[in-house]
Amino acid sequence: QVQLVESGGGLVQAGGSLRLSCAASGRTFSRYAMGWFRQAPGKEREFVAAIKWSGGSTKYAESVKGRFTISRDNAKNTVSLQMNSLKPEDTAVYYCAAEGAAFRVELQTETKDYDYWGQGTQVTVSS
Repeated sequence: QVQLVESGGGLVQAGGSLRLSCAASGRTFSRYAMGWFRQAPGKEREFVAAIKWSGGSTKYAESVKGRFTISRDNAKNTVSLQMNSLKPEDTAVYYCAAEGAAFRVELQTETKDYDYWGQGTQVTVSS
């Protein structure tokens, strides 16, 4: 049973920073790509960032490129999202997600490509 548990959300002023973490268990973490998605009230869940199983490549949504950094520690089974220069439009529930296919070459950006999800953590950015 794969489990993903996010932490690190909260309330921050515009221009501030937050670091989200996701702890994974239940399978060999280092074989699978990981992603972060977010969902604002009344909107669909959207892709934020993804990282390859090896950590060797990453992909970002245009809206967060240059501000957010995804990283992983395969020894600790964790994936993190460092968020800098936060804007009110970054306010959302952030979800950690894990792909179902091992050693996939291309990073995926659609929710249908991720088989496992955390419960989400709220990030609120005040103006």
